[in-house]
Amino acid sequence: MLLLILGFLVLYPLALLLLNSFQLARPGAAPVWGLRGWQQAFTQPGIRAAVFNTLSLTAVQVVISTVAAVGAAWLIARTDVPTRNSLECGFWIAYFLPTLPVVLAWILLLDPQFGLVNTALVNALGLRSGPFNIYSWWGIVFAHMMTYSIAIKVMLLVPVFRNMDRTLEEAAQVTGASRFVATSRIMLPLMAPVILVVLLMSIIRGFEAFEIELVLGLPAHIDVYSTQIYRIVRQEPPQYGPATSMGVMILLIMLPFVIAQRWATRRGVFTTITGRYRGGLVLLGAWRWPATAALSGFVLLVTVVPVTFLLMGTFMRLFGFFSLGNPWTLKHWITVLHDPLFLSSIQNTLIIGLSTALLSVALYSAVAYVIVRVRFFAAGALDFLSWLPFTLPGVLLSLGYLWMFLGLPMFRPLYGSHLVLILALMLGGITLGVQLSKTTLLQLGSELEEASRVAGGSWLLTYRRVVLPLLGPVLLTVGILSFVQTSRNVSSVVLLATSGTRPLSLLQLDYLTQGQYEAGGVAGVVVVLLTISIALLARRFGLSLGVGQERPNP
Repeated sequence: MLLLILGFLVLYPLALLLLNSFQLARPGAAPVWGLRGWQQAFTQPGIRAAVFNTLSLTAVQVVISTVAAVGAAWLIARTDVPTRNSLECGFWIAYFLPTLPVVLAWILLLDPQFGLVNTALVNALGLRSGPFNIYSWWGIVFAHMMTYSIAIKVMLLVPVFRNMDRTLEEAAQVTGASRFVATSRIMLPLMAPVILVVLLMSIIRGFEAFEIELVLGLPAHIDVYSTQIYRIVRQEPPQYGPATSMGVMILLIMLPFVIAQRWATRRGVFTTITGRYRGGLVLLGAWRWPATAALSGFVLLVTVVPVTFLLMGTFMRLFGFFSLGNPWTLKHWITVLHDPLFLSSIQNTLIIGLSTALLSVALYSAVAYVIVRVRFFAAGALDFLSWLPFTLPGVLLSLGYLWMFLGLPMFRPLYGSHLVLILALMLGGITLGVQLSKTTLLQLGSELEEASRVAGGSWLLTYRRVVLPLLGPVLLTVGILSFVQTSRNVSSVVLLATSGTRPLSLLQLDYLTQGQYEAGGVAGVVVVLLTISIALLARRFGLSLGVGQERPNP
């Protein structure tokens, strides 16, 4: 039953997208079928440069962010770095920050002509021009590193590092292996499932990345795959055929990576938590404080710096212009707080976000458990289905759901309701939630559940008393990520929300598209405060979950 329901909700919208990629008629006209949409998609001017830019940007971002995230996650989860919980929380906060306002803050700092950092360096060193240019290829890479690329990977990797059995490292060191060899030859291979998932998601996200590339790439004439799709959809009339053709091509390109990831994780043995599990922390010795300084500096760079200038921007009469007489004002806060749509947007955000988070944890963990533990003939198909929504740009997936809800009479009355938005957001985030839960289950030894059943425990009791506590840290992460993604998501809901169900993220988008960057910053600050408050509250209630508190080991 789970396979049938999930199969329909995932495959039907994708089938509509594939079908409409061959549609040549204008929206509302009689259907005309042909291959012209596919031909137009890959013969338009600039498509080769856009593909090259997408591949090169994705490759550099994946390498830099993965290396940095693995190192940071290991330091936080497996070593005696002081204030490691606060440092981990800093990465969470960095991920919670809305992308567009953060990019605006970095523009304020690194604009080649008016950026505060460039201006200060020119005045101090007598340079002819500022050394930094945010509107460049490396500027786009930098913006990704400063927003979510590293932060999300640290959030995903820390719980897995915490679940690694300390005795594996100790056994390697007893045989004469150094700590570096023990980590690189034993610990990292055991983490292959989650690292492969993170890498694959990074690659897919690189193909879908849109906001940063549009804001920073457009002035520098740097086009990518997603901005090409955006340009086609924005034409008059909209060219849905070529746009969906390009989206389907992303799906076809990503399928071999998905299959390879599943093949690799099925071939190995990755169990690290058994009945003899023992945690512990590695003592860094003389490297403790340099490592702490490096982590702290990066956390400050991705949290305090952008938040400070984001807040400054909301109080400025005109964003970025410090030279104006009396540049500070409360007008933008007053405007947003008195907007009649503001309170309803917050209410919709809470309803949609909390409902999506709670339902997602239940759905994702159940799907992952069936895939990993239940001897089910179609487990591979269920795993494959969980990957498909992530392989398409959010706006195209939203278009598929729009056609589904408006095209089927039984779904038509639900269009624009909270339920439709919750369903679309759950399915849009199913890949991340299921893969995180699945990779953690792969680390859990089945003897823990077998011992419970031998002692007379039912399946439900075993799942609740044995499996869930061990999955607790990851499920908490999944729930918080679902809420955060829901609170900031634009592409998955922009075509499905109505005036009565519009969340705060769409109100922020309205302000930005109307050129009201200061008001958009105010809405962004509210989103940050809302998501951080919910996340910290969830973490407080989740302190008792997981394997247990770690103590240093020599």
